[in-house]
Amino acid sequence: MSTVSTDTDGPFNIGEAAARSGVSAKMVRHYESLGLLPKVGRTDAGYRQYTGKEIHTLRFIRRARDLGFSMAEIAELLKLWQDRRRASANVKRIALTHVADLDRRMKELDAMKRTLEGLADCCQGDQRPDCPILDELAD
Repeated sequence: MSTVSTDTDGPFNIGEAAARSGVSAKMVRHYESLGLLPKVGRTDAGYRQYTGKEIHTLRFIRRARDLGFSMAEIAELLKLWQDRRRASANVKRIALTHVADLDRRMKELDAMKRTLEGLADCCQGDQRPDCPILDELAD
């Protein structure tokens, strides 16, 4: 298991921060523009400088994105993560709401899959122009 970076690590330029966090430089800038990542210091030449703290935050965001959390959910989770006096019930509520959304989406995807499989089974897939897949889409 890797060690957690501290504020004393760095400074790192955006490319190094991106590589260390597993997030692209474009997404680092995007997260900063959304306020998920605080504005960071800059060199005299205007280059962003990141510390271990920002890299740790970027990893948090990346893991949350990997689990499918929305940007709004990630913003809320970040606030809770940074609030040492938080109630874990608030974190659990967000996670369980996300699980319910995943369940709903999985059911929708399964229904789409079954519909498409049924339509594909009805399609002859030959040289004739009639196609039940296109007929269904046109209805």
